[in-house]
Amino acid sequence: MTAGITDTVHAVDAAAVMGLLPGRPRLLALGEPTHGEKVLLDVRNDLFRQLVEREGYRTIAIESDCLMGLVVDDHVTSGAGDLDEVMDRGFSHEWGAFPGNRDLVRWMRAYNEGRPASERVRFAGFDGPLEITAAASPRQALTALHGYLAARVDAGLLPCTAETLDRLLGADDRWTEPAAMMDPTRSVGRTPEARELRLVADDLVALLDAQTPHLIATSTPDEWERARLYGRTAAGLLRYHFSMADTSPTRMARLLAVRDSMMAANLLALAERGPTLVHAHNSHLQRERSTMRMGGLPVAWWSAGALVSPHLGDGYAFLATALGTIRHHGVETPPPDTLEGHLYALPQDRYVVDPRRLAAALGEAAPAPRVSPWFGYAPLDPAHLTGIDGLVFVKDAVRN
Repeated sequence: MTAGITDTVHAVDAAAVMGLLPGRPRLLALGEPTHGEKVLLDVRNDLFRQLVEREGYRTIAIESDCLMGLVVDDHVTSGAGDLDEVMDRGFSHEWGAFPGNRDLVRWMRAYNEGRPASERVRFAGFDGPLEITAAASPRQALTALHGYLAARVDAGLLPCTAETLDRLLGADDRWTEPAAMMDPTRSVGRTPEARELRLVADDLVALLDAQTPHLIATSTPDEWERARLYGRTAAGLLRYHFSMADTSPTRMARLLAVRDSMMAANLLALAERGPTLVHAHNSHLQRERSTMRMGGLPVAWWSAGALVSPHLGDGYAFLATALGTIRHHGVETPPPDTLEGHLYALPQDRYVVDPRRLAAALGEAAPAPRVSPWFGYAPLDPAHLTGIDGLVFVKDAVRN
């Protein structure tokens, strides 16, 4: 098998990646099978730099809070804020502690220094304001959207006053109650106030749409883009909190679906901006339905990539990443009959390969599924090869 794919193995660079694709996609999605490994972030950073310098890409979007990401974008485009503060306040999931993300932000700021706005690189988070055990209060998104509209349209068009909005929101710690993730009765997502807020959010977004010509004329492009982001986020967060209060057996599937739907909406908006490199877990970017087990039960939902791909066609491309070893987490050399085992047998440390030619080289002998001893690493499903535009393989991840 190794001889059959050696001629299609290339270094992970922009030219090799573009050579696998029919054209330059508006969203080039680079997946990863686990989070936080330095070598994977280094691969991402190197590829992004090349895409910027050689292919005209101007935005990178990562699996992080879309509202917190505005802090990073302000820093890389204008120098606002101290780097330490930006890394602390601009990333969710504690991603700001990873050196690879710090290297990315530092490089983006240096690249933008002295460049006109049209040539600057931009940063975006495309995840919702969600953590594993909690979801944010919708306050930031709702009040920002209300404030934006209040400054530009007649007050009589607004669905409520700022004071009414504040009363309906109540204390933020009601929304961020960690126990609500496991106990839906602790969620405020279906209280009378939350239900009214969903109507308010819907009316605010509808007003945003109805006043589009006037709002674009009286806003900078960034102000308009952020107002739309606030609207998407407010509606999505309220939908997520509503689902947190669900007591039915479909609760977790609904929560996962809402999260990826929020991701997809943000990605489609970024596609309007221009060519963007997207970086997230493979499961959020794949075209196939995502699955996992929670509480011993199978859960399935459509990922952000699966939702975006039909809208963009060739404008969406997905590079999955497979990994050989993560020995510091007990992930040892892959069995030779697995997909990762076949790839591990090649001499290169990291490379990109055409999945179609790889599938042809494998022939009818389908690789065995790899089983990870560590929950934090998800092996690539060999059945997904046909839905991948390029396969990045990294041989070994070493302790950061």
